[in-house]
Amino acid sequence: MTDGYLGNSNLKAPGTKIDYTEDQLKEYVKCSKDPIHFIEQYIKIVSLDQGLVPFDLYDYQRDIVDKVHNNRFIIAKLPRQSGKSTTIVSYLLHYILFNQSVNVAILANKQATAREILSRLKLAYEYLPKWIQQGIVEWNKGSIQLENGSKIIASSTSASAIRGGSFNMIFLDEFAHVPTNVAEEFFSSVYPTVTSGQTTKVLMVSTPNGLNMFYDFWVGATRPDGDDLKNEYVPIEVHWSDVPKYPGGPLRDEEWKEETIRNSSAEQFLSEFECDFVGSSATLISTSVLKRLFPKRPLKKNADTFCVYEKPQEDHTYFIVVDVARGQAKDHSAFTVIDATEMPYKIAAKFYNNTIPPLVFPTIIDSVSKQYNDAWILVEINDIGGQVADILHHDYENEFLLSVSSMGRSGQVLSGGFSGKGKTSLGVKTTTPIKKIGCSVLRSLIEENKMIIEDENLIAELTSFISKRNTYEADDGHNDDLTMTLVLFSWMTRQPYYKELAESDVRKGIYQKQIEDIEESYLPFGFINDGNEELQGEWDGESRWFLNKE
Repeated sequence: MTDGYLGNSNLKAPGTKIDYTEDQLKEYVKCSKDPIHFIEQYIKIVSLDQGLVPFDLYDYQRDIVDKVHNNRFIIAKLPRQSGKSTTIVSYLLHYILFNQSVNVAILANKQATAREILSRLKLAYEYLPKWIQQGIVEWNKGSIQLENGSKIIASSTSASAIRGGSFNMIFLDEFAHVPTNVAEEFFSSVYPTVTSGQTTKVLMVSTPNGLNMFYDFWVGATRPDGDDLKNEYVPIEVHWSDVPKYPGGPLRDEEWKEETIRNSSAEQFLSEFECDFVGSSATLISTSVLKRLFPKRPLKKNADTFCVYEKPQEDHTYFIVVDVARGQAKDHSAFTVIDATEMPYKIAAKFYNNTIPPLVFPTIIDSVSKQYNDAWILVEINDIGGQVADILHHDYENEFLLSVSSMGRSGQVLSGGFSGKGKTSLGVKTTTPIKKIGCSVLRSLIEENKMIIEDENLIAELTSFISKRNTYEADDGHNDDLTMTLVLFSWMTRQPYYKELAESDVRKGIYQKQIEDIEESYLPFGFINDGNEELQGEWDGESRWFLNKE
């Protein structure tokens, strides 16, 4: 059963025969080859002031249609109220009409939005002349199918929405507003199928919404030719001054801009009309700084889990800060290896995985610590991190696991071990004071270029690490596991004991103390002085003591 199809005289039924005139045949061929001609001659849209009117394309809309028609991958950064969805929908209608057996997906951040876009296409279809239409096989709220075998569906942007399907074209509307975790899942599961074809197309269209995956794609598309990080997308950008104030009216001007800002805000205007990649004003790191952060290709990458950016260097001091999750495909177990030899601090390596069991995690931490000059290890122990710390201490006997002493009102203090002062634990508990200090220091380190951030996952987390309920945490649908390792490291840099750890001679002193303890435990019993004579002995350096009598 089809919704809204039965009884609709504007739609062509399957099997309907059309006696084409010679002019109609010529026109049909011309439309099939020229989507701009087809749109301007036969597509009708709804105007708020004039009702149903022909779609007269503006210059920038013609450019969009032309680039979409002649390229496989398009990314468009467009302002609000620029007719971007209507323009793309008109091209999609041309695509399914004049191509046999193609499948198209309209995906938006919400299913209702995707279906509303499809409804525009259906409306435009109804007003096509019958000799251009294809017979309707299916006509539903979420999909339509034509007699030529072509089909188009509308759904939310998610991996499950079109998993298992084969699509010739995917239209991603307002992709910047799709949560990062959903966008990542979509591209990891669906995107390879789309790109495996030779003529398949992906259209990514949106207004900016912070520094997220859409931003990453845009940066990659706008890199210069020959750049290793340049992607295959053809970028399209439209400025608000290119768009008329209203259909058929004058272009938007400074007076319109000032009025729009008065009715909204300057920040909203920057994002929605200037198309500036403005993050939330509540992000820990300022937007201007976030925009300067660009990911770097790691030297080594292991299945998106362990990335190496700097090989271990002799005489360098490294710290590993660990955030432990339960390995249930939700939060990530993560750690960062930080080169703290000198400023600016560098991320030498990172681990990021949401399925690794906590019992296996210590094996990786201990191994990486050994590779990086026996790196100091700080484990966050709020949840099951304590279990990881215990395994590192008891099973692996890792001597570089850092302890923290709870000093009552003085809070937690980084310490060298169980000193007897306060309650000491193997690791740190993230409390409100620690997080407050850590966030403040991290902001200073990054914004003052005292810490280099070049990891893709870290940059993504920082762009969504926002102020919530008098603290900072990941925005909805995002993660902050790697970010929290940097927060704890930043807190640690303000601890007096950290300054000792960062000095290279401290480690040598620890080794020397261990050697002295061993030698002392194995020295000969010696001689007993009865008090009548002063005895002195000398060790020959090999096996005997010589007794000197004075």
